[in-house]
Amino acid sequence: MNRTFRQLLINTLAANVTTTFLSFGFAFWVYLVTRSVLAASVVSGVSMLIGAASGTIFGAIVDSHRKKTAMTLSTSITGVAFALAGVLYVAVGRHLTDWHGPWFWAFTLLILIGSTAGQLRSIALSTAVTLLVPADRRDKANGLVGTVNGVAHLITSVLSGLSVGFVGMGGTVAIAVGFTAVVLVHLLFAIHLDEPRPEHHQQARLDVRTAWRTIKSVPGLLPLILFSTFNNLIMGVFMALMDPYGLNLFSVQSWGVVLGITSIGFIAGGALVAKFGLGRSPLRVLLIANVAIAVVGIGTAVREWQSLLVLGMLGFFLLVPIAEAAEQTILQRMVPFEQQGRVFGFAQSIETASTPIAAFAIGPAAQFLLIPYMDSASGRSTFGWLLGAGQARGIALAFVVASLVMLVVVLLAFASAAYRRLNLSYSLEPVPA
Repeated sequence: MNRTFRQLLINTLAANVTTTFLSFGFAFWVYLVTRSVLAASVVSGVSMLIGAASGTIFGAIVDSHRKKTAMTLSTSITGVAFALAGVLYVAVGRHLTDWHGPWFWAFTLLILIGSTAGQLRSIALSTAVTLLVPADRRDKANGLVGTVNGVAHLITSVLSGLSVGFVGMGGTVAIAVGFTAVVLVHLLFAIHLDEPRPEHHQQARLDVRTAWRTIKSVPGLLPLILFSTFNNLIMGVFMALMDPYGLNLFSVQSWGVVLGITSIGFIAGGALVAKFGLGRSPLRVLLIANVAIAVVGIGTAVREWQSLLVLGMLGFFLLVPIAEAAEQTILQRMVPFEQQGRVFGFAQSIETASTPIAAFAIGPAAQFLLIPYMDSASGRSTFGWLLGAGQARGIALAFVVASLVMLVVVLLAFASAAYRRLNLSYSLEPVPA
């Protein structure tokens, strides 16, 4: 990989460490100050909703501007939002802990806007891989991106729990603001992307027509996006409930360490792709990875054991970068470079839109139905043989049901005509320059 791409990966690592450091710390803080699964799931759902609404806009920005400009805008939005959140934290103080009040949600919105702005950088980075890396090495480059994300996840998982536990939410915000400034300075003065300015007639509009036409023109690409959308719907259950589940088994400091240790799976998964690639059929790899994710989801929840949760998360984190690299590689090969920002953004919006639905639905369901049911004699007698005993068996039941649904859908996808069409299209598509 060339020097520019390596510098970009270093900057991306620092940026991801900063944004996930604060977003993880904020997620921990929300559950600790509210002790409400409902509050945690609503915040998670709002975060996903903002991400879904912004994906298409971010894609248009990437296609309309140089990639470095888009990344600079992303980092600037993050820095301003986090700084305003810090000012609000100092000004309001203890009133932020009342999640029924407006100050809590104002603080939440600023944190989520700053974190979501990182998605603009993510879309720009995906197109920058196409710009900087030869086609026959893009799967390995995507693996390196996954490794960088894994390293960021490891660092921030440990530091976020320790930061919230020892310096509080105010100190955590201050640290994030400082590091965002460092990332912006490095991006402006240390990285140069040799890319022409998009011509006026190629300027992207803030609509989805071009992306939709491009996706429709590739046989099997729309079903792939819909498949990922459904998977994100299922994964929304895990995203909304994993922190409450983990914080029932660990202290906040220990939970941060657990997330850090299991992030080794992210690093290993990305490194495997970077080393060996994805073979001739990234689509097949994508589906196999999702089968394995479903199996891991079931196995993780069958007993309320700390060791089982750690092993399950390690397996899950190992598989996620493999699946993501497979989807990225398919899109980078099948979609023209000038339209990739809008296609990536449109796909992100569609795929992410399903996740808040799950988060908003599963939070109340877990709080008022599943948890009380599994605490009752009827629930224990019905599912005790499968899920064992513990305080979070209602959340475990949600994990098992979601994983079973995901497993059935992935197996059906293997037998579908859309799978065969996209596989054939990918194999016949000439390798781009």
